[in-house]
Amino acid sequence: MGFAAFDNTYDWSKLATYRRVAAATPNGQIDLSVGSPVDPVPQSVQRALTAAANERNAFGYPKTIGTDDLRSAIAHWMRVCRGVDMDAIGAGVVPTVGSKEAVALMASLLGFGPGDVIIQPKVSYPTYEIGTQIAGATVRKVDDVADTDSWRDIPGVKAIWINSPSNPTGAVLSADQLAGIVAAVREIGAMVLSDECYAMMDWRTATAHEDSNEARGANSFSLSSTPSALSPAVCAGSADGILMLYSLSKQSNMAGYRTAFIAGDAAVIARMSTYRKQLGLIIPGPVQAAMAAGLRDVESVHTQWKRYHYRLDSLVTALRDYGYDAHMPQGGLYVWVKAINGDCWQDMAALAELGIVPSPGEFYGAADSLRFSSTADDETIELACSALRRAGRR
Repeated sequence: MGFAAFDNTYDWSKLATYRRVAAATPNGQIDLSVGSPVDPVPQSVQRALTAAANERNAFGYPKTIGTDDLRSAIAHWMRVCRGVDMDAIGAGVVPTVGSKEAVALMASLLGFGPGDVIIQPKVSYPTYEIGTQIAGATVRKVDDVADTDSWRDIPGVKAIWINSPSNPTGAVLSADQLAGIVAAVREIGAMVLSDECYAMMDWRTATAHEDSNEARGANSFSLSSTPSALSPAVCAGSADGILMLYSLSKQSNMAGYRTAFIAGDAAVIARMSTYRKQLGLIIPGPVQAAMAAGLRDVESVHTQWKRYHYRLDSLVTALRDYGYDAHMPQGGLYVWVKAINGDCWQDMAALAELGIVPSPGEFYGAADSLRFSSTADDETIELACSALRRAGRR
């Protein structure tokens, strides 16, 4: 059986009209839709990529499971930044060609298919649904995956997608909520699929900035991480039945490098790695070296954290001035708001007249909401904020 058909509303071409309207405004299009990084790749990463350009892992075939150096860097990063000792919980790891590939192929590589049910949040990243459909399995959406009673008795459940911090809402699951999900999943013999790609972008203890200089100051904030499904208190000291995904795309501006990994249940990781090797799903050798450098350069992650906090805080203030009930997300890179007109497309039309193009909530399962991305440079964010403030004072 090949890939099954999929049906999803996640279609960026639907924004074409709004982009044309926005482009015709005095400021041109102010794109706050796609969450694509715009800031520089850390120098440490660039140097590592250059140094590895003609090493053995470049002219020879690279390892599917990653070089020893990359695996060591992942283990160190998990221990220092996420509080997870992978050896102690019996976790394996495999690099992936970006996190979207890992999400989209997850159900297929786990062998799920017709008759199998995969649970996901009703409001969530569209590729969870697409990946389940491609495998031929059945999608079941629930309002809150932490409400285990909403899915634990559904026949045929094989896996539960969780996403904390959430794309698009920014909601963060507590360690207790994660532990409850893990326990319930184990009771029914299913898998936890935990997308933690925004884990280092945790805003729950960050304070609002007073001005741009303070926001960029070296000692303005402390760096923290949201709870992981692999945290010892969550997984009860064992990675069994848990797969966690992480990406360097946002924390290190490496979206174009396609650097991510899956960590968790060692036996499952080993089976997936065998398939990945035969399919050629391998990170290029020089990029593996760059990925290792990015994981070790925590200071650059801190720098990026401050950039995103400043932009998010600015957007929240301006969106409030315009009339939205906007709040700083608990985590992640997006401001998620209810549409003023009750329909995301009506708001999209109004915002396009200001030059602003966010993402319609329909893409994520909530047609009454909008997502504004902070993955734009400071000048673009300020243009958006100025336009929102002016329109809000009319």
